Parts: sequence; structure tokens; C-alpha cells
Amino acid sequence: MSVRRLAEDTVQPASFAFSKENAAWAKETIKKYPKGREQSAVIPLLMRAQDQDGWVTKAAIESIADMLGMAYIRALEVATFYTQFQLKPVGTRAHVQVCGTTPCMLRGAEDLIKVCKSKIAHDPFTLNESGTLSWEEVECQGACVNAPMVMIFKDTFEDLTPEQLEQIIDRFEAGKGAEVTPGPQIDRIYSAPEGGLTSLMLADPAPAKAATSAKKVSDAPAVSVPPSNAGRVKTAASETNASLKTPATAKAEAAANAKVEGDTVDKSKPVKAAAVSGKPSLEDKNRPAGIEKPSAVDDLKLISGVGPKIEGTLNELGIYTYAQVASWKKAEREWVDGYLNFKGRIERDDWVKQAKALAKGGEAEYIKVFGKKPR
Repeated sequence: MSVRRLAEDTVQPASFAFSKENAAWAKETIKKYPKGREQSAVIPLLMRAQDQDGWVTKAAIESIADMLGMAYIRALEVATFYTQFQLKPVGTRAHVQVCGTTPCMLRGAEDLIKVCKSKIAHDPFTLNESGTLSWEEVECQGACVNAPMVMIFKDTFEDLTPEQLEQIIDRFEAGKGAEVTPGPQIDRIYSAPEGGLTSLMLADPAPAKAATSAKKVSDAPAVSVPPSNAGRVKTAASETNASLKTPATAKAEAAANAKVEGDTVDKSKPVKAAAVSGKPSLEDKNRPAGIEKPSAVDDLKLISGVGPKIEGTLNELGIYTYAQVASWKKAEREWVDGYLNFKGRIERDDWVKQAKALAKGGEAEYIKVFGKKPR
């Protein structure tokens, strides 16, 4: 690890104070720790100071140490140890952290570093002329499957080409960073395989292939099983029927044989051109009611668990506002969870509680309820 020191005194402010909102947040955060262990709050308080001022100043370190009853050197040790803390001023509009660990390096991280050197400054931790941009090379940031990638403040931008990074930097420099969608910059969902799914597909095998598979299984030689496992293992032939007709297969067959004459679709609920096998029916009574697209739509991506593609799917279902999500009953949540194939994520992330906070008072109410900014 490189030696990390505080910035020169010439750039250090004389004092530090949390804003009124952050001071209240800090007070509540300290209360979360057991009596006598309040110093454990030093990391979140330093992080909030960095969020407020853009970097961690000497005055901030000493002020937080005083709040927690710590010796200054103890707080300084924490701030200088963790590389997440910026110890000198960084770009006001973007600080680009380029991952230089092996997976990213093999996929073109060196070219991304060249872009930073040409568009920002030759050396890391150096501000550009206007003071709006800076960059550094960092260790693994956990998006190896989508290499190469960079992080700008708290958002990651993945699957990058040098040309894409140039465009992203230009957008931030122009003060339009909020318009850049984080995550993969190619057509993939989060860290799903590039080019679409390749396994665990929901589509059923063709009848001819199923018949061939059945023949192969029935013709297979008997499997020798150790005596200790004899009571737990079935022969391949005895499992043929079960393996060829899963619940999803049976459901798909029933849907294919059903008569659909006279079916109608509620025009107030936009739908996709075709439903995907295995998803709940778009005509299901538990599907949440959709609305026509309003003139002003809510940014559903502020709900933890909702990305650009999920937001697009919700919009296709007629879901555009926090109030709609906040009103979902259990059956409606289960329908959406099944449609998105989330396996309980809506409940785990508590979309309804998040949406209620955002609908009531936006980001300020979200911070009040959850103690952090949305996303």
C-alpha cells in the first residue's frame, strides 16, 4: 500500500462543521453503537464528511475525533489507512477511479488510464485546470465480470471502451453526470452473460429432443451406487418422466392447450409484445394496476434494487410513480416478483417502504428514514 498523507496546509481549511442535516444524522449514527464503543462510528462519520466536502480534511478528522472522544492520531490512522477516503481535493464534478487489477487490466484498463491522462491530467490525484476533474488507479472494485470498469464517486461504469469513457468524462465535465446511466455500458443486465442468457433458460425442449433424451436415459447402463447411498439414489430410468416434465413444462403445456378466444387486454395496462414462458400471466388479477404515462414520471431507479432495465420493464407495465409501488399489496408484490424473476428480492429490499419515503418527501425523507442517500 502506498504511503498516504494529508494534503498540504496551504489547501487545508481552518475549520470543519457538519451541516445541520448531517449533524443530526451523525448524532443518530453514534447512538447505534454500544455505550463505550461510540468510537466505532469513526468510519461512517468520516465518509459523511467526505460526502459533504468532497474530501477528508485535517479539520474534519480532528472534529470527528472530538465528537467521539478519540485521540487525533487514532482518527488519523483510520483516515490514512482506508483508500476510500480522499485526503486531498478531488474533482468537483468527477473523480475517476480506474480499476487496474488483473481482470480489468487484461480487458483494457491501460487504455482507460491513457484516456484519463489525456483528458484530465498526466498524473493521478492531480486536478485539471478548472478543478472539476481528477483520477486515480485503484485495486479491485468487484465488477470483474464486467471489466474494464471505473468508479466515479459512488457509481460504477462497466464494460467500457476508451471512446465510451471519453464521452462519460465529457458529460461529467459539462455538469451532466446525472444523465449518464451507471452500470454496464453494453446490452447486458447487471452481470448477466454478454449477449444474453446461456443457461437456466425457461423455454421448454422441443418434443423431438425430449423423445431422444428419454431414449438415451432408458438405454443408459445401470449406475453402481455404494451401499451407504443405495436408499437415497434412484435409477436413471425411474426419473425419466420427472426430469422431462418439470412444473414449468407442465404449466407451459397447459397454457399452449388452453383456448384463448375472446380474451381481452386492459388498454390502461401496457404490456410487452409477448409473455415469456414461466412468467405469471399479464391478465392475472394480482397484476398491479398500470396508468398512462404521466407528464412527470418518478425516477424509480432511486429504489434500491431497480436499475435502468428494471425501470423500463416497470414502465412497460404502466408503473411510473413511487405512489404506485408504495400501494402494492402482498399479492401484487408477489406477482411483480415473479414477473421479474426476483426470487423474493422485492421483500428483501423492501421496495414499498422505500417508495413510501420517496413519495412522501423525496431524497430528504429517504435519508431521514434509512440514514443514507437512495442508491
